[in-house]
Amino acid sequence: MDLQLLVTDLDYTLVGDPSALQDLNPKLEQLRAQTGLKLVYATGRSWYLYQELLQEYPLLPPDALILSVGTAVHYQGLPEPDPNWTNHLSQGWDREAVAEVAAQFPELRPQPASEQGSFKLSYWLDAGRAEWVIAQLSRELAQRGLAVNPVYSSGRDLDLLPLAGNKGSALRYLQQEWGIPGEQTLACGDSGNDQLLLQAAIESGGYGVVVGNAQPELLDWYRKNPTPHCLLAAATCAGGILEGLQHFGCLERLS
Repeated sequence: MDLQLLVTDLDYTLVGDPSALQDLNPKLEQLRAQTGLKLVYATGRSWYLYQELLQEYPLLPPDALILSVGTAVHYQGLPEPDPNWTNHLSQGWDREAVAEVAAQFPELRPQPASEQGSFKLSYWLDAGRAEWVIAQLSRELAQRGLAVNPVYSSGRDLDLLPLAGNKGSALRYLQQEWGIPGEQTLACGDSGNDQLLLQAAIESGGYGVVVGNAQPELLDWYRKNPTPHCLLAAATCAGGILEGLQHFGCLERLS
């Protein structure tokens, strides 16, 4: 595979195993130097929490960041988001109305202010009630004519986003902006908010890696959608990404 775009989740995908990250980073640096690989981090973290993570792990500087579950795109670590992506998400989005509907459900407990955004309302939701609450919430939103994408992950996090506000849509946007074909794209993830990221890469002709420590919701999606374009790695975190790079032949061109 001629890899030109690597998009990876952060928590429990790229980070989580310091030793594996130390093994992976030199390979990524070599790929960037020799092939022009573009590296993108796609995370549920806000800009604030991403800065915190930089103090904990030796992350390579990315070419772009997909933050807040796809609702913000930043280039080369700049704090200002891409205005074109922001304008795209704003079409038909009524944050106040969505918040009013969500407030009707006591099961939804708002996350801290740092995790809320112009295009993202984030709540904690217990796994035992999640299926029922999300179904009822989706029905209420639809009755109000509100187009919302509810993303549940890690058995606790519910994000309410614009329909286009997800990691997969942001991946496709960067493919178009940079002129990178789908077949030269690899996406990696571990949880439910990575499903659309992996799906977008695979549907465009690219590849996906589900790391070995993936959450049940992503494993369930993987098993229901078998394809040789997606690998369930045996290794965890960064080790799973390295396993995927090897499996899809991404390292064969390195000298």
